[in-house]
Amino acid sequence: MVGTAVVAAAGEAGTDGQRRPAVTREPDAEAALHARLDALCADGWAIWERFDGTVRERGFHPFVPADYEVVRATLLALRAPGRRFLEWGSATGIITIMADLMGFDAYGIEVDAGLVATAREVAARHGSGARFVVGSFLPTGYRWRSADGDGRTGTIARGDSGYQQLGRAPEDFDVVFGYPWGGEAPVMRDVMQRYGSPDALLLLFDADGTLQGYRGGRQPVAADALTAPA
Repeated sequence: MVGTAVVAAAGEAGTDGQRRPAVTREPDAEAALHARLDALCADGWAIWERFDGTVRERGFHPFVPADYEVVRATLLALRAPGRRFLEWGSATGIITIMADLMGFDAYGIEVDAGLVATAREVAARHGSGARFVVGSFLPTGYRWRSADGDGRTGTIARGDSGYQQLGRAPEDFDVVFGYPWGGEAPVMRDVMQRYGSPDALLLLFDADGTLQGYRGGRQPVAADALTAPA
């Protein structure tokens, strides 16, 4: 994990009564991490400006980035050794790479092959081991039905499920992030409830610039709890 040292002497007791190692963060390593994150975010915004001025100028494309700084603050608070991160709709890969640099075992699923190629290039440029696959975040065989019987998912693009390529199931991830289109958030919560780990945290970025957290896709998590120190 970047910028951490495990100190076994002073942890808090877990629910099983065993002493848990405390995690301290070395100032020099933290400064180096933040410099890498600054460079990554700057790269991400530059890529977005080019994309918006070329691809989106020619016609509609669903990719719009989340606020990297908002997500960054939350992921920094959530990092811990061994945590696995997944981004649904990873686009140019900035957030997945961010998670990887912080020490998460980070993966991204994106249906647009061109964006996946960009994400892999960005990962290589920033020395990241984040893994990206082309596919849908919807599990194979998934069917959505709203309370009124509407089966439309709100997911604009279609593709084969990406989990087989990842070699991971939805339940394998501790933190899942998505930036849903209108009408897509209930689908993401439903996928998390039905396929994810009940203890995992689903983070959904909203167009108003805030992050909403749901434990197992069900239980809302207070905003201040998302950014409490790890």
